Amino acid sequence: MGKSTGLSACLATLYISAVKQRKNQPDPHFFGYGSLVNRQTHAYGDTRPASVCGWRRQWQHTSLRKLAYLSVVKVDGGEIDGLIAAVPNGDWRALDLREGAYDRLALPDAVVRHDHPETINVQIYHTRPGIVAPPTVRHPVLQSYLDTVVLGYLDVFGIEGAARFFQSTDGWDSPVLDDRRQPIYSRAIALSPKQRLLVDGFLDDLSVTRFWP
Repeated sequence: MGKSTGLSACLATLYISAVKQRKNQPDPHFFGYGSLVNRQTHAYGDTRPASVCGWRRQWQHTSLRKLAYLSVVKVDGGEIDGLIAAVPNGDWRALDLREGAYDRLALPDAVVRHDHPETINVQIYHTRPGIVAPPTVRHPVLQSYLDTVVLGYLDVFGIEGAARFFQSTDGWDSPVLDDRRQPIYSRAIALSPKQRLLVDGFLDDLSVTRFWP
């Protein structure tokens, strides 16, 4: 009886110790590289600029969505800017629902650059292998989504950061549906006239094909 009681007490102590250790660990963070860079599209706090080495953005269409969105692919020598933010208590459910067409991957500490004072677990969303294809006129990039993404980069990184966004993203031969007058993207944030001219200038420099509804 004494041995059983002692074992139970030991297990209870180990459990309490593990709970305390988890509580003392910082919350996991996501690395956003698209619409999540725009802090107006979510309520996650403790956001910080960051970058990830070994990846590039790419416009992709998946069989899980009608429209094309940004994803990331591993590329030697690649690097992308983005935003990290804490996921309170490691509860990923709401974010996983938002990013339902993606898989979530933990990034090695060595590839993530940020100014967080602690060692943190950073995870990134990327499209699932086997279900991706280039965007088409039937499955285009939305101008309202692109505008919202670029607005986030302007806010966090300035004009130079917005330029790096275009430079570090592949797939600009994808058609863009100009839906600015009646945005289709549910989290669309309208640009100012000056910001629209800036985005249009980047797209023109890349000879991006745009069409209207």
